[in-house]
Amino acid sequence: MMRRHAGAWLVSFMTLNATLACMDAERSVPQSPAEGPTVTDNGNLDRRFYERNFVFASVAADSVFIVPWLMQTVDHRDTVMREAQGWLARGGVWDGFYDEQWTTGPTRAPTRLVPHLGLQLFVRSDDVIDGILYEEGARSLELVLGDANPPWTGARGDTYQVLSGSAYLLDQRIDGMILDMARASAGPLPPSGDWAFLLSGDSAHFVLAGDSEYGGDIPPLYRAWGVHEEDRMQWPEVRVDWERTEAFPPARRDVPVEWHVWSPDGSIEGRLEAISAEMQPGEGAGPLLPVRALFEVIGDVAVGEDTYGVRGLLVHERR
Repeated sequence: MMRRHAGAWLVSFMTLNATLACMDAERSVPQSPAEGPTVTDNGNLDRRFYERNFVFASVAADSVFIVPWLMQTVDHRDTVMREAQGWLARGGVWDGFYDEQWTTGPTRAPTRLVPHLGLQLFVRSDDVIDGILYEEGARSLELVLGDANPPWTGARGDTYQVLSGSAYLLDQRIDGMILDMARASAGPLPPSGDWAFLLSGDSAHFVLAGDSEYGGDIPPLYRAWGVHEEDRMQWPEVRVDWERTEAFPPARRDVPVEWHVWSPDGSIEGRLEAISAEMQPGEGAGPLLPVRALFEVIGDVAVGEDTYGVRGLLVHERR
């Protein structure tokens, strides 16, 4: 997709900004939360979580350029709490350029994304997000979403869709792929489960998504999907074992840094290793604190007789 003329983008934003809050800025977003505790008038049970993430990734030579936008909406009875975070990772250096939390009034469509401060959204007439623009002072970073592959759907109604796309950093254009994912849940905790977006050059890409957080009585079960040229692949039962961990003292937890990916039927197997990371401790009563870790990973994925060298993003979260 070619980038629109800058003036056209700004005029488009001025026209759309007043109406975006009333528009459905979704591709394939779960409209009802996954199964959870029965909703009552009891504190934290009376809320819904909606998670929407966009990850741009481009692999060139021996490096990867990653732009994750992670967005969450918490729908309470009387208010809607929103948060969005954006990073730019290249050459092993992570730059967290956006981190905002804000509230809006009650709405019948809390999954709709809304602009805030330097975060601007561009929406087509059919209510599909066309681009994401961050502008603050002299800084400008734009993602343009292109052609979409058919979406994948998880066991709980979560959706994952990979699109072609481009990132514009000032006057530099970088072509790559974009993962658009959406999850929802009801009850005291937001959607859980680690996930990854992996690229093998420009010919193949893979998505991994866990159904639960680590540390429970039952190990997380993953689903995996992949595309190689015109071939679409999926694996309904995949395991991801931690091969090596390292201490993260701010959260008083160990975090994984190497992973073994495998399926019981032997149809897929891979190994991943973290080569850079952005880790954030959360707030809590302790002694163990929540943690979110964004890892730039490298490794390989074997499917049958084919082996793909992959690079990309793995997101690990413990609450």
